[in-house]
Amino acid sequence: MTTARLPLFPLNSVLFPGLVLPLNVFEERYRAMMRDLSKGADSGGPENPSDASSSFSEEEEEEPRRFVVVAIRDGREVAATAPGMPDATAMAERGPAAGFGPDPIQAFHRVGCIADAATIRELGDGGYEVLATGTTRVRLLSVDASGPYLTAEVEELPEEQGDDAGALAEAVLRAFRSYQKRLAGARERSLATGAELPDEPSVVSYLVAAATVLDIPARQRLLQAPDTATRLREELKLLRAETAVIRHLPSLPATELTRKPTSPN
Repeated sequence: MTTARLPLFPLNSVLFPGLVLPLNVFEERYRAMMRDLSKGADSGGPENPSDASSSFSEEEEEEPRRFVVVAIRDGREVAATAPGMPDATAMAERGPAAGFGPDPIQAFHRVGCIADAATIRELGDGGYEVLATGTTRVRLLSVDASGPYLTAEVEELPEEQGDDAGALAEAVLRAFRSYQKRLAGARERSLATGAELPDEPSVVSYLVAAATVLDIPARQRLLQAPDTATRLREELKLLRAETAVIRHLPSLPATELTRKPTSPN
């Protein structure tokens, strides 16, 4: 089993492969992470001894600014004011594991996604603006809180297609367009035109998972599906159920969500 140790960035949200993740980093533990990742752009990796373990491939040297995003289990974070960014002034403890309990791995869902930071921009107040993209699903094996920020040993999860993935992707796209129309209403613009939607099954599965209005547990189930076909089948059920709900609740206040574009990158 090939593993890697990477910086860990817990969030109150789920990141999918191919999706863009903007971050406004102001908490010290994550500032330290971004400082090390920025240095890694020149030195070949974060300046942290725990990051010296084996990597998934030679791409590690070409993409040194990588970290793992995992979703925080409900009720674990303290005084969160934005996804993954607790209000430091309200926290009773400090350090890399603050807010996550004595055994931090128990605070997180075990399947996450590697994020590749294309842009890390330091701000005048010491914070960072980060633009990253989800790349690869991983499973958490262990979490280390001995450094200035959390790191995790992870193993890559392959993306298997499964049976009938192509046909399921077509069905999901049809259901997604119907869902968009119901969600947006006759006078609203939809999230994307038919020409803009992808047709590769795994890309379809992740884009739809990110663009559908779902809670974190539902998104997490989709992220950790054993293969693309299983994810698409679950999405088909969810889309049909959500469309039926919206049909019977035409005043559902969700139209604003359709104005926020989702990037499949």
